[in-house]
Amino acid sequence: MSLETLLTELADPAAEPASSELVHLSDLGPEQVATFLERWSEMALRKRRWLLDELVRLAEDNVELSFDAVFLAALDDRDPDVRREAIRGLWEYEGRDLIRALIALLENDPDAAVRAEAAIALGRFVLQAELDMLRASDAERIEQALHRAVDNESEMSEVRARALEALGARSEGWVRDLVQDAYDSGDRRLRLSAVHAMGRSADGAWLPSVYEELESDDAEMRFEAAGAAGAIADEGAASHVLPLLLDEDAEVQLAAIAALGQIGGPEARAALRELFAEKNERTHDAVEAALADLEFAEDPLGFTVRE
Repeated sequence: MSLETLLTELADPAAEPASSELVHLSDLGPEQVATFLERWSEMALRKRRWLLDELVRLAEDNVELSFDAVFLAALDDRDPDVRREAIRGLWEYEGRDLIRALIALLENDPDAAVRAEAAIALGRFVLQAELDMLRASDAERIEQALHRAVDNESEMSEVRARALEALGARSEGWVRDLVQDAYDSGDRRLRLSAVHAMGRSADGAWLPSVYEELESDDAEMRFEAAGAAGAIADEGAASHVLPLLLDEDAEVQLAAIAALGQIGGPEARAALRELFAEKNERTHDAVEAALADLEFAEDPLGFTVRE
């Protein structure tokens, strides 16, 4: 099937091309992009949503495929679900034009879910800035935009929370203050993201707060605290995470398993090995993955998980 035939089918509400044919949308050249944009506006909403979902799935399954041109075009779509999925599809795109687009979406998009997704996406650029892999001017624009979002009390909590999480990777005093203020606030959503940001900081100074939240009555908070303990990866955290292996909430239990794989050390290894031997159908795959993470960190050239 040619690209022209594929685009004709996509514009036809009655036609639905096979997912395998969508590879023709990978690595579009300038003329092909122009042709695609002409047909994009003709596609029904259902078809545009379906197309974005399929392209995201294909790109995750095959890293050699690149649908960046499609996703970039979809950032301006009139449907918020399409815009949000387009942001997700650009998770590996490194062009500086994306920074400008994401900031614009964060600050101006009428849909809160799109603004939140833009904040999440900006988080990877914050990490690049922390690792000195981003231009200082770009880092400053991103940080200022996220800071404004967190400080904007008229903004939805979800957007403010995602902006705070994105900033978490930055080891700056003002970021630490933002995280502490959110943690001390009475807003549950902001407190959850504050703990998430503590993990993204990889700063052991947050561990006392993380340990406290591992014992929270709120399952979602215990989940975030387990993730933060894993991200900080201090071996001393293992004993605090171990009780969550018996947590009544299945998601918390899985988060604890993953955290132990990141934390490593003899205590975490022994607990994971014991769980692995139980062959619990619900947790077995998670335990195997955690053991693989632990053993890879200790011996990248020769880890093996055995029955």
